[in-house]
Amino acid sequence: MKKLFFVLAIVASPIFLMAQDEDNQPKDTSWKKIYRATSTKINDLVHTKLDVRFDYAKAWMYGKEWLTVKPHFYPTDSLTLDAKGMDIKEVALMKGASKTPLKYDYDGWQLHIMLDKTYKGGENYTVYIDYISKPNEVKVKGSAAINDAKGLYFINPKGEEKDKPMQIWTQGETEANSVWMPTIDKPNQKTTDEIYMTVPQKYVTLSNGLLISQKKNSDGTRTDYWKMDLPHSPYLFFMGVGDYAIIKDSYKGKEVSYYVEKNQAPYARGVFGLTPEMMKFYSERLGVEYPWQKYNQIVGRDYVSGAMENTTSTLHQESAYQNFRQLTDGNSWETVICHELFHQWFGDLVTTESWSNITVNESMADYSQTLWMEYKHGKDAGDEENFQGMAQYLSSPEEAKKNLVRFYYADKEDVFDLVSYQKGGRVLNMLRNYVGDDAFFKSLNNYLNTNKFKNGESDQMRLAFEEVTGQDLSWFWNQWYFGSGHPKLKIDYLYNDGKASVIVEQTQNTGKIFRLPIAIDIYNGAQKTRHKVWVENKIDTFTFAYTQKPDLINVDADKVILCEKTDNKTAANFIHQFKYAPLYMDRREALQYFSKNNMKDLMGGLNDKYGPLREYTLNRLTANKQLSKDPDVIKAVETLAAKETHKKAKAAALDFLAKTGDAKYLPLYKNNVNDSSYSVAGAALSGLAALEPANAYTLAKKLSSDAKGDLSEAINDIMIENGTEADFDIVATTYDKSPLSQQKVQGSATFAAYLEKVKDMSKVKQGIDMIVKFRNLVPEQFRGFVDPTIKGALDKLATAKGAEIADYLKSIWK
Repeated sequence: MKKLFFVLAIVASPIFLMAQDEDNQPKDTSWKKIYRATSTKINDLVHTKLDVRFDYAKAWMYGKEWLTVKPHFYPTDSLTLDAKGMDIKEVALMKGASKTPLKYDYDGWQLHIMLDKTYKGGENYTVYIDYISKPNEVKVKGSAAINDAKGLYFINPKGEEKDKPMQIWTQGETEANSVWMPTIDKPNQKTTDEIYMTVPQKYVTLSNGLLISQKKNSDGTRTDYWKMDLPHSPYLFFMGVGDYAIIKDSYKGKEVSYYVEKNQAPYARGVFGLTPEMMKFYSERLGVEYPWQKYNQIVGRDYVSGAMENTTSTLHQESAYQNFRQLTDGNSWETVICHELFHQWFGDLVTTESWSNITVNESMADYSQTLWMEYKHGKDAGDEENFQGMAQYLSSPEEAKKNLVRFYYADKEDVFDLVSYQKGGRVLNMLRNYVGDDAFFKSLNNYLNTNKFKNGESDQMRLAFEEVTGQDLSWFWNQWYFGSGHPKLKIDYLYNDGKASVIVEQTQNTGKIFRLPIAIDIYNGAQKTRHKVWVENKIDTFTFAYTQKPDLINVDADKVILCEKTDNKTAANFIHQFKYAPLYMDRREALQYFSKNNMKDLMGGLNDKYGPLREYTLNRLTANKQLSKDPDVIKAVETLAAKETHKKAKAAALDFLAKTGDAKYLPLYKNNVNDSSYSVAGAALSGLAALEPANAYTLAKKLSSDAKGDLSEAINDIMIENGTEADFDIVATTYDKSPLSQQKVQGSATFAAYLEKVKDMSKVKQGIDMIVKFRNLVPEQFRGFVDPTIKGALDKLATAKGAEIADYLKSIWK
């Protein structure tokens, strides 16, 4: 599952308001004494056959199931299935075509079936169940990665929302598919399946495996028959129904298709079109060919997570949709696509045996993003992806208390966090660096081939690496997988009598000392000498002789160690590092130092080879009150703005120039306000607004019909600042259609301020409804982050408008 822990903080970051509010933490700590063991296997799933049809009016599903099961080892005379919130109509044993009724108990959550006899280990039997699934009547807690967990979702089932299609989709992880099919809903179960789905003829369907046949029925429905003949876990089952265009692609003769709403069909290849190349890359890198019959991707409205790796049928949320102008700024969904695809190996082919070991699914998929970006867009892009993951994990100190593999948690949903994703990905990056590329990928190949179509855990991953490398890696697993936290390093340098000393102190106050293999590069000019050392004490000192004092000593020269770092280099050291040390992080660290110390050397970043570092430099210059006024800096940015090809860097250059308030840039803004990039156009419009607000206001209304992202925000700001009540439809529509994002939280406050200008109380209430609707989409565990801003703005609006609005707000705010 893609790590959109706060669905609003969508993958452009990629991600997140993950710092948990203490008020949302469980008050009951008894879970700390409950060991979360792998689910005991009494019976094993063998095959699942389903025949389902949907009642849109009631949001029910009528199901018939033929479930083939066998005792795992010991004989048994009973079967317990997860079946949440269902009406059970019939339970019987199948013998050929005949049914024999079976006794059962059902508590609304689990179905306990008494079999007709005691079955021996490995002896198959088939149970028939007739049932009704009522997903909207089931209340199941979600997680930081999933903000709801009712398994089966009817989207706009009665067609009452004019701008929203009628769709059905399912979400199984962690254990929610048992809302719509009785099963043993545990990740250590595997089963083949076949599903007959009866739907209105106008809709298409999608499920796991291959579409074998379609039959039109006399009542205007159609029955599609899907078959998956390779075993996979119940939480990976999927059904999707809707009015989709199917854009077909292929990989080595296998179908690769993209299911999108019809108005998105022209853009589907722009969003998903790299999928076949990703399949080829991962197949070759892992030495394991893509293992399934086909690979489809579908986009679902109101999806409760970022994306989900259902076997052969990944489901994405609607933020995946992007038009050509958005794609000009770069495909914001690219790392989500590769993340979910990699799960087809790590998660689907080999599945975690328990939620405690989710790292073998999610850490692997998280790191796949670094692998893909490095391959497709270069070493800098891979390093930037790795850095973003590290920064996200380090931004939440509470996460440092958690083990990567954890057998104690309050709820299984709790393991979907910055530790299982971002920290785990960085741990894999360190492991790859330590054992080397050949051993790393050979070990992954070993793990996959040893455990394919079965389950895996962290120790099995360790054994796979040990078998390949010949090394005992328990120290690494104990430290990073079965331990918590990360080192905090303070690095100092002494030069004396031809000797350079590097003092590395671990300053974390956890009582834990980390063992770290580190590369140290010593530079004289462009020449460097590498030394490999081990940091393994509270304080380690490494001494190197020299005949010429080094220009730079670069500790952790590969920039792989997961740590917080205070690196006491001099300004001269960082200048040398920026010029000669080759990596993305080498240059970024130097640019950060220049920015903090008001050094004009920061300008060097304007000529960096990597567009996002040029953008980073521009943002740092804009924020620096001293450097942003320097004539040399302004001239350099002016030159860059005229020639920059990286769209977001160009937008950052325009933002910088706009802050100067210099009217000589007016032609530059006018020339770029219709740029194909929303980022560039938005920055240009904001620059124009500062100089010619009336012109910008007129232009904003004209551009509002095709505005997203930064351009939409710029238009919104201009319309709210300069607009009148007559502009309500434009302002309200722009706000309402803006994507779910952190920016929309502040945008809600801005929109509320605009509503103070509106005299028509019905429109004020309409605007309040939009704001509250957005707020209600925020998962409850995150509302503590957004409510102060949104509620504060609405309270201010109510004060300005009087009792009628105050009472209305009180009536709808829950």
